[in-house]
Amino acid sequence: MGMNFQKAVLGIEFGSTRIKAVLIDENHVPVASGAHDWENQLVDGVWTYSLDAIWDGLRDCYADLKRDVKEKFGATLTTIGAIGFSAMMHGYMAFDAKGTLLAPFRTWRNTITGPAAAELTKLFNYNIPQRWSISHLYQAILNGEDHVKDIAFFTTLAGYIHWQLTGRKALGIGDASGMLPIDPETKAFYPEMIEKFDALVAPKGYPWKLGAILPEVLCAGEDAGKLTAEGAKLLDPDGDLQPGIPLCPPEGDAGTGMTATNSIAKRTGNISAGTSVFAMIVLEKALKNVHEEIDLVTTPTGSLVAMVHCNNCTSDLNAWAGVFREFADAIGAKIDANTLYGSILNSALTADPDCGGVMTYGYFSGEHVTGFEEGRPLMVRMPDARFTLGNFARAVVFSALGAIKIGMNILDAEGVKVDRMTGHGGLYKTPVVGQKLTAACFNAPVTVMETAGEGGAWGIALLAEYMLNKAEGETLDDYLNNKVFAGMKSSVLEPDAKDVAGFNKFMERYVAALPAERAAVETMK
Repeated sequence: MGMNFQKAVLGIEFGSTRIKAVLIDENHVPVASGAHDWENQLVDGVWTYSLDAIWDGLRDCYADLKRDVKEKFGATLTTIGAIGFSAMMHGYMAFDAKGTLLAPFRTWRNTITGPAAAELTKLFNYNIPQRWSISHLYQAILNGEDHVKDIAFFTTLAGYIHWQLTGRKALGIGDASGMLPIDPETKAFYPEMIEKFDALVAPKGYPWKLGAILPEVLCAGEDAGKLTAEGAKLLDPDGDLQPGIPLCPPEGDAGTGMTATNSIAKRTGNISAGTSVFAMIVLEKALKNVHEEIDLVTTPTGSLVAMVHCNNCTSDLNAWAGVFREFADAIGAKIDANTLYGSILNSALTADPDCGGVMTYGYFSGEHVTGFEEGRPLMVRMPDARFTLGNFARAVVFSALGAIKIGMNILDAEGVKVDRMTGHGGLYKTPVVGQKLTAACFNAPVTVMETAGEGGAWGIALLAEYMLNKAEGETLDDYLNNKVFAGMKSSVLEPDAKDVAGFNKFMERYVAALPAERAAVETMK
């Protein structure tokens, strides 16, 4: 089996539980992969990963990929066409002039920046969530942390890795948009926000100005530097990997998710439905009002994206499936996961459109969109409800999309239009059901692709490939549509008017009965 490694492209993504490497060939198809599982640590009340965990994890993941290449192609990886890195967005990594990390890496999971986020949201008249890098920086200032005066550079995890491998303090625009707001017109941080921030912290007398410690912002396709000799050694201590390989702008996991689902164009979106759920819609224009339920980030090309993120999605479905599995075992029926989930979910297709008066809240944890700090999974129904397997299953799926729907209603009121959504994640593993009910939620066609499982490492590989191979004037959207996704198998389901009406009726009850969920939280201790 021959393989032209000069045309192959490597993407590596640092997810919250796994570092994944994917090597793709010139047909955009994954041909080798590597992985390393890792966990964040709670140290002194802060969720973090140590620098050792980052580098050991990266090397182990790369070594795993190298082994896979050797097994499949009988060759040792020495060079490739391009490399891209992506990682969890947001968080805080601050360095001094010597490049020393000044405080343990604070990840997006931390909710320790409440006062800073609230004050900056007011100051900028722009929703600044707690996990954003600027919230972390300002909270460190409010806390009077000693390290702040020594900051020469601060960035995200992907920006840090990229800097160490290339020497360039650069960041892809999508990842940058989770540090500080980006102006979609100029594709740069808003200068007036930088000025306001400098004025706000001027009394502290720090020797730096915000503009000077932020990374350089790059759009998809731009040159972001080359692998240095030191960088090659960091990635491959064996010394087989040669320097000089071009790197694309490092991106965040939101941007690679948009790329992997072909959701870069305006009026398109994607929904990732697993343990938690988020929906991203590419906007035609800025929103008129500031909504704390809606995060604004950008695509890797700098278009504005509205993101609704909710903490709870499929956990309740999984818990109920566990009960049905126990029942199956009790009556001596051996059942595999696909049959189990398929049987429960498919019953939802023949149920009453509005779930027949059955209501559930799958709140395992709090849900900020509906104002809950903690949750209690709850099922409640009218005495005359039609309590069938189908109505129960349908209610569990509708409820999994309930909080997201409230966020979508805010966008709807802002006049945001969606032509096409792409679904990925666990909810879409069983064919049709999740897809059909999501189409009811968004009142838009929902596409599920064959590659739904490839994820972010494939997404960043595609971004590196685009930088390497794009024609003069070819946009990322054109490249993805015409070259990557053109021949790809996918299924599209249009919304059914009865389902849409049923979902809306279910949502009226969902909102009206939220005080029942509140009572459960307050009384079940």
